[in-house]
Amino acid sequence: MRKAGIMDTTMATTSEFPGMFGTPTTPAKAFEPLRVAGRGKAVATAVSTPAPGPDTDTGEEPRSGFAPRSRSELACRVLNVTVALILIVLTLPITVITALVIKLTSRGPVFYSQTRVGLDRRWNRTRALYERRREDLGGEQFTIVKFRSMRVDAEVGGQAVWATKNDDRVTPVGRFIRATRIDELPQLLNVLRGDMNVVGPRPERPSIFVRLREDIGLFPVRQRVKPGITGWAQINRSYDTDLEGVREKLRLDIEYLQRQSLATDIGILLKTVPVVVFRRGGW
Repeated sequence: MRKAGIMDTTMATTSEFPGMFGTPTTPAKAFEPLRVAGRGKAVATAVSTPAPGPDTDTGEEPRSGFAPRSRSELACRVLNVTVALILIVLTLPITVITALVIKLTSRGPVFYSQTRVGLDRRWNRTRALYERRREDLGGEQFTIVKFRSMRVDAEVGGQAVWATKNDDRVTPVGRFIRATRIDELPQLLNVLRGDMNVVGPRPERPSIFVRLREDIGLFPVRQRVKPGITGWAQINRSYDTDLEGVREKLRLDIEYLQRQSLATDIGILLKTVPVVVFRRGGW
C-alpha cells in the first residue's frame, strides 16, 4: 500500500509465505539487483571480489540492522547434536540401501564432497580486525558431504552449474533421492562436527557465493548464522533456478535469523517432515 509521496518498502505477505513469524519487515528494495551507473544492466559476475567494509552494502540498505536474535549457543548445540544422532540412527537403513543402490546403478563414488561457505564470525568485528584480510571469502569454508545424485562428469572443469528441473545430469536414482532430500543425510556428520546446524540457511559454494554477493548486496547477511540442512526458506521454496528465487529465499533466511530460537528450530523441523514425505519442492 502506498501513500502520497511515500514509498512502501516492507515485504508483503502472500499465501506462499504463510507468516510463521508474523508480518515480515525486511525492506523489499534491499533485494533489488545492483546496477551499473548509467546503464540498465546488472553488475557483472566475478571470480573474486575485494572485501567491503563491515557494514557497507554498496549503496543499499545497511547490514547492521540484520543482527541475529540472541539465543543460548550451548542449548542450541545440545539440540543439534541430539537431533543429528537420533536421525543418524533412525535413517541408518535408508543410508545403507541408498549407498548400495547408487553403487550398483551408476559409475562413480557413492558420496561426493564440495567446499561450502559457512558461518561468518567476523561480521560484527571492528574494521581494524576486518582489514587484516583483504579478501572476503564470505565465511568459514568447510567440506560438505552428500550422496551423489548426478553423473560424475556433471560439471566440466569443475565449473559450478545450477541444477534445473528435468536436468539430464541427474541419474534416475539421483532424481528420487533429491526429491525426497535423502541426498542430504550425510550432512548430519557436518552437524556433529559443528560446521552446520540442522536448521539454518543452505550453504553455497564459494564461486556461487561471490557471484550472488555481486548481484544481491545483502546476500552475505545470511552467513551470520550457521548454515543448515533444512530451514525456513527450504520448507517454503523449491531449489533455486534463478536470481529471483535466490532473492525470495534470502528474505526468508533473514526473517529466520532475526527470529531464531530453539522453539523456532523445532517448529521448522516438524514442518520439514511433510516436505520430505510428500516430496514438496524437490526435483
